[in-house]
Amino acid sequence: MSGGGAVYPSLPGRVVLVTGGTRGLGLEMALELAKAGCSVAITGSRASPALNAARAALEAASGGSDKVLALVADAADDEACQKAVAETIATFGRIDVLINNAGIGMRLISETFNTEPVKFWQIEPQHWAAIIATNVNGAFNMARAAVPHMIAQGFGKVINISTSDQTMVRKGYAPYGPSKAALEAASRVWAQDLAGTGVDVNVYLPGGAADTGLLPDGPGKKGADGNLLPAAIMRRAIRWLCDDASNGETGGRYIARLWDETLPPDAAAAAARSPSTPKPAIM
Repeated sequence: MSGGGAVYPSLPGRVVLVTGGTRGLGLEMALELAKAGCSVAITGSRASPALNAARAALEAASGGSDKVLALVADAADDEACQKAVAETIATFGRIDVLINNAGIGMRLISETFNTEPVKFWQIEPQHWAAIIATNVNGAFNMARAAVPHMIAQGFGKVINISTSDQTMVRKGYAPYGPSKAALEAASRVWAQDLAGTGVDVNVYLPGGAADTGLLPDGPGKKGADGNLLPAAIMRRAIRWLCDDASNGETGGRYIARLWDETLPPDAAAAAARSPSTPKPAIM
């Protein structure tokens, strides 16, 4: 599964940093962009076999090691984020796209959260704080490090990876759901703050539960609606979001499941974009 037959001529040489790029959604997006000719940096929260395997897969997809950078950087650590951006720029000369994908899910709270919901008052404070630190603060840390460079070059894209709106308010999904609601609210603010700078900010999500490590393994691995999307579904729109074809499209929310690969990119994007609302409503 990929972005269809559309050609995106601005992608070769574009520099993309994908946080949490060792597996799942992050790795699928990174592989698609490496295949399209981008120079791709990925981060993992720690040195691991998964980080090494992801680097090797990206090198194979890009045809060499000179377009791939694998970094150890915990998104919750501001200093580590600053260093990751600096290393990306030192290696590739610039940074064009930041994909904030790093995240911690409800498995930190319970391995049975999807069948036995945990009440919010039963959650350990350190676990609540850890999820917020990565899912919300981590995206801020990375964007704070990368955006000034994008503003200086007059071009950039920040893509924040989110979840379905029903997950944000689903029983037993705190703090993961609220952390993504906060990220989407931040994305809307950032898009307005960056208006006129040449830097776009958008939200991208699968459109349902995806087959990643955020869900417990086993025969019952599925979303609350009984379905499970392949992680590779995130390949659908990511090239368009990173390409010049999406320049000026900012403050949007794009759903991979709704991206029709048989349509021209502009039409596919329009169909996959959530309707804009003047004032979001949660309750």
